[in-house]
Amino acid sequence: MSKGTGHWVAGINAVAAALAHDAAHVREVLVEAGAKNPRLAEIERAARDAGIAVRKVNVQALEGAAGGVRHQGVVARYEAARTWDEGELPELIEAAAGRALLLVLDGVQDPHNLGACLRSAAAAGVTAVVIPKDRSAPVNATVRKTSAGAADRLPVVRVTNLARTLRAIRDLGVWAYGLAGEAQGSLYSLDLTGNVALVLGGEGEGLRRLTREHCDGLARIPMPGDMESLNVSVAAGVALFEAVRQRTGAR
Repeated sequence: MSKGTGHWVAGINAVAAALAHDAAHVREVLVEAGAKNPRLAEIERAARDAGIAVRKVNVQALEGAAGGVRHQGVVARYEAARTWDEGELPELIEAAAGRALLLVLDGVQDPHNLGACLRSAAAAGVTAVVIPKDRSAPVNATVRKTSAGAADRLPVVRVTNLARTLRAIRDLGVWAYGLAGEAQGSLYSLDLTGNVALVLGGEGEGLRRLTREHCDGLARIPMPGDMESLNVSVAAGVALFEAVRQRTGAR
């Protein structure tokens, strides 16, 4: 496990999640002076209880630290987001004991989409999320805020070569299924109960050619309406919870 660089986390949910799940890496919290929001008071209390410095500042200071992200009266200086090395994927898969569920995102570049995908992944109990080091949004303050804390709880593995990683996880017994609107087979015809990786493409381009070639198969989400495709975060949620349905026997 490695560390990223320090950055500011902005917004009530994002700061509360950082304090709840990774307070050891929160260095200080800035709270709007004179604010009356009781949730800000809760955050201040939680930070002080954890021995974290809290400063009351004006709105201009908060806006400067937040860098354009809506701060809601609070930001936190976060030492580093946890990142997992691609060499740790085999251990994560092995620990899942034949029930690994991976979400592989091929070039999701909108941080709001990435954050929403992470939120769905956390809710679905995903083993790890795999994203490429290039052509992907970084796990920044916007991603952390949109994910509602999921970025703090999930192993997010950034890999150098996505095609090579897909080949490696398949060698470990993981079935990789790519979602593509033009595929003949339906998502609902797949067996998603064992070691499975669901592979989704980024905005606009979708799955790249090499990514497609390293999947065991392609499937589509049936859409009787007149839309050609779903937003990637919506598609991720649909696919992940079909896997959850199959794994839990829910009807």
